[in-house]
Amino acid sequence: MGKRAIIIGGILLLNLLSYYVYFRWDLTEDKRYSVAEATKSLLEGLGTPVEVTVYLEGNNLPGGFERLRRAVKETLGEFRYYAGKNISVRYVDPEKGSNEEKKTRFADFEKKGILPTSVFDQKGGRKSEIAVFPYAVVKAGGKEDVVLLLKSNQITSVSPEEKLNRSYENVEYELASSIQKLTATDKKNIGLLPEFTSHSPLEFGGMIESIKDRYNLFIIDARASRNFDGLDALIVPAPDKPLDDSTRFKIDQFVMKGGSVLFFVDGLKVDSVGLEGTYAQPLDVNLDDLLFNYGLRVNKNIVKDGLNAAVIPVVVGYTGDEPNIQPVVYRYYPLINNFGNSLITKNIGMVLTKYASTIDTVNAGDGLKKTPLLLTSPHTRVLNAPAFITYNEARKDTEEGEYNEGIKAVGYLAEGKFRSLYRNRIAAAGDSLIRESAPAKILVVADGNVILNEVNTAKGTFYPLGFDKYFKHMYGNEDFLLNALNYLTDGEGILLSRTKTVGMRPLDVLKIRDKRTMIQLLNIVLPLAVLLVFGAGRYLWIRKKYAAL
Repeated sequence: MGKRAIIIGGILLLNLLSYYVYFRWDLTEDKRYSVAEATKSLLEGLGTPVEVTVYLEGNNLPGGFERLRRAVKETLGEFRYYAGKNISVRYVDPEKGSNEEKKTRFADFEKKGILPTSVFDQKGGRKSEIAVFPYAVVKAGGKEDVVLLLKSNQITSVSPEEKLNRSYENVEYELASSIQKLTATDKKNIGLLPEFTSHSPLEFGGMIESIKDRYNLFIIDARASRNFDGLDALIVPAPDKPLDDSTRFKIDQFVMKGGSVLFFVDGLKVDSVGLEGTYAQPLDVNLDDLLFNYGLRVNKNIVKDGLNAAVIPVVVGYTGDEPNIQPVVYRYYPLINNFGNSLITKNIGMVLTKYASTIDTVNAGDGLKKTPLLLTSPHTRVLNAPAFITYNEARKDTEEGEYNEGIKAVGYLAEGKFRSLYRNRIAAAGDSLIRESAPAKILVVADGNVILNEVNTAKGTFYPLGFDKYFKHMYGNEDFLLNALNYLTDGEGILLSRTKTVGMRPLDVLKIRDKRTMIQLLNIVLPLAVLLVFGAGRYLWIRKKYAAL
């Protein structure tokens, strides 16, 4: 009796303690039930109520989407633990409700750009098409943001299960990034230097809108600015006119003070391309020596990718007097889905490039950490200046033997302490000259088109950054830019949540096939046998115990 009382008392004490002391212990190998420290700080510091509505619901979700739905629920459960009453969550099945309710809901979806994903599922020997809405809507402070939970990357070698798994890994970052976007009060300052480019403001509209949602954006007049102090990062967007020496000096000293700079520069100048073709010539914007000094060189060439390239509409002939327009692969527009090991590029979609050049690293002993970010496929061909470019090339088949120059980098990240290009100059009276930087970061992409969007000239409007207006596909250019800004201005911050890796543990198909009967017996017969043995043992023990009385 005394032992039983101690056990009961211990259980009651544990229950009482658990009411006042709450702790969580994630025992999973990949820490799938944990969130990054930066995410915890964001949630614990919320001063504005946040409402999250998840539309990835339904009773007939295919297996992969059911797993993604559980990941969303688990993540939001963690969010609610750290944010307390500042986060409320609703789960809505888009297919439930009256016809009138569904009609109103789907009209609202269309306005917000919430589009269904069609999934083919096979149950009971029958194939059916299911519309899935992998979205969440986050609301805070009178604003809202639509979060796409299914991140698509059209890599043909990746299975649908692996694509879903990558979305699973991204859930925390996508939701935390949206909450930060809506609730941030102390935004970083980003500067844009557009005075050295001939591209129209509309072509930068998508980039500007994306940045303004998350940062304070300033259009900088380089010549009129004494320096770039007060900025956290500076963007040099697709220059096609030489930067003056004064601006170069200001950029250099901005880096020396620990500032971050993103250079989107072309190696060759490509004028209007027609069926007859044109020659791309070297483009000198007076940045070569500055970038070389920082350990990177943009080469005067253009890459063609024989494996991954965008499709463009081309007139291939005429039917009567009507042009016959067909989609064809244009190898001068490499689609980048080969990425370096970086938080900036982890799990992002393909990045569309146009007439990109290669980047080499130089000054190997400078102590800088240099990470290739954007890489072509192994089936690459490099054309040195002057490079002949024509749309007629799209009509030709890809000859594998011509694309044998291996993987080439078109985007690089450099981090560390940089030396000033002007370190040997004597500072003028009253001026200060910093010869070695504080820890700083620069990013160089050898293609200004990465941050340019397409334009509707008839309406005078622009499309989102990375959107293909012909084939209605969204590439990963916007994600690449925003991740880069996040990394360069916030250290790692909530970007650390992208380090989460959830391993896939597929069943061994061959073992299942060869040992099917044994596995079935182990799972069905063995548990029953254990129960029978336990029941028989208990029966004999009770019988023996009471037979002695």
